[in-house]
Amino acid sequence: MMDAFRKMPIGIQDFEKLRTNGYLYVDKTAYIYRLISRGKPYFLSRPRRFGKSLLLSTLKAYFQGKKELFDGLAIAGLEKDWIEYPVIHLDMSIGSYTSVEKLLDVLVGKLKPYEQEIGYTHTTSDLPSRFQELIMQTAAKAGRRVVVLIDEYDAPLLDTLDNIDLHDEIHKHLADFYLTLKGSDAYLQFIFLTGVTKFAQLNVFSKLNQLDDISLQDPYAGICGITEEELLHNFQPELHALAAYNDQTYDEAVAEMKKRYDGYHFARKSPDVYNPFSVLRVLDTKTYRDYWFKTATPTALVKLVKQQRLPVSEIERGVWAREKDIEDFRVGKSSLIPFLYQSGYLTIEGYKKEFNTYTLGFPNEEVRYGFYEELLLQYAPASGESEFTPNAFLEELYAGDVDSFMNRIRALFASIPYSTADGGTRGEDFYQSVFFLLFRLLGQYSQMEVASARGRADLVVTAPDTLYVFEFKMMNSGTAEDALQQIDDKGYAIPYSAGTRKVVKIGAEFSEEERTVSRWVQSVQTGKIISL
Repeated sequence: MMDAFRKMPIGIQDFEKLRTNGYLYVDKTAYIYRLISRGKPYFLSRPRRFGKSLLLSTLKAYFQGKKELFDGLAIAGLEKDWIEYPVIHLDMSIGSYTSVEKLLDVLVGKLKPYEQEIGYTHTTSDLPSRFQELIMQTAAKAGRRVVVLIDEYDAPLLDTLDNIDLHDEIHKHLADFYLTLKGSDAYLQFIFLTGVTKFAQLNVFSKLNQLDDISLQDPYAGICGITEEELLHNFQPELHALAAYNDQTYDEAVAEMKKRYDGYHFARKSPDVYNPFSVLRVLDTKTYRDYWFKTATPTALVKLVKQQRLPVSEIERGVWAREKDIEDFRVGKSSLIPFLYQSGYLTIEGYKKEFNTYTLGFPNEEVRYGFYEELLLQYAPASGESEFTPNAFLEELYAGDVDSFMNRIRALFASIPYSTADGGTRGEDFYQSVFFLLFRLLGQYSQMEVASARGRADLVVTAPDTLYVFEFKMMNSGTAEDALQQIDDKGYAIPYSAGTRKVVKIGAEFSEEERTVSRWVQSVQTGKIISL
């Protein structure tokens, strides 16, 4: 049983520390040998907390010639030379980027230790030139070309997404700094950049044209994260302990892990990849929770989803995207789909070769419900603190007590602060989105803009014994009766008439003055209207 208490490398991003302190390591060194054998400059995009930093730390140890750290790993049987190279490793995830001055201070602070190490005093205040001088002087002192590893290259850009002016200024400085790599090619042995997203406007990707983006390449789909094969091969004792602690069979525990944390695919032919941060935390604590989402979600991303009014229900059905649509992200100039994919909130579910298009969707339950919860708090901050009682709401929903659960929703809307509405107004799409998120988070299958032969129903919610068809109207564009009549006129409920569930049609009217749902009417499939 002692094997069940092996040390999980939670938060351990230093390969040497991991290997010398007895932490469990999932061997990724065969990927590393493939990379260094080809010798190209590389870029890899992966979500936060997916192992990018450990990957670069492993590359650093390899290039520093620390052969003893790799004993027993795949690369030990592949590499014969173990040549030592000087390494410049810049971790951009550590730093404050609230102003251009702070960005420049961070960059200076990252270059200075390497200058001191080789006894070099810079001769210029221009940071790109100073970086280039450091590379040249390091190569001259070592008598070998330099390895440059840049981790989370885009951290300053991600941290300023909600401040577009600062974002643009930081973008310009970073572009010049990273472009140093192009002019230093003669002094460089190996380059590897990692990040969450690939900012299309950043000229390091256009002008550093030899950079090989391996983010969507099949051979590297499992380079970060934990594949299903790796999970079942490396964590048998922990999986059995997890099952026993939660009164599950081994198969039930594995199925629970898959439902919650699996589902990532990073290429056309990708193995199933589990979220490594959540997997390690669950196996360590033996408790199923949404570990990754609570620590890896940039607030700016959820705000952008709300601002762009992304139809979140479409993600449930699957989003189509071309390859170039998920490779590059252009701030303020394109869809959020590439950013959602690269950040780990969407993943590849399918690929159509004839059209070169991908189907994207939520990878697992942790992401789906975490994303909806954060988005609901953007629309309705009070939902986390109001007297809205989920259990009572569900009882009323299951019982078909429309007046009671609609009154609860009415009170919830009324509690939302005025300042949360865009421009001080709330349109139909605002209320529609909150309805959808609320039902979805409470475990009910719901869809927005559901197509029928003659139109689209605003919202359809499936409860165990009842199916609800909603149509919404702002008071200045129609009444609750008009909304209910539209359900009948357009035949929104007809597709469900042959089912076993009772079908309840609800027309709801929103008041701009009261800033909540003001009236509603309902009928069952027969079309009889019940006025309130």
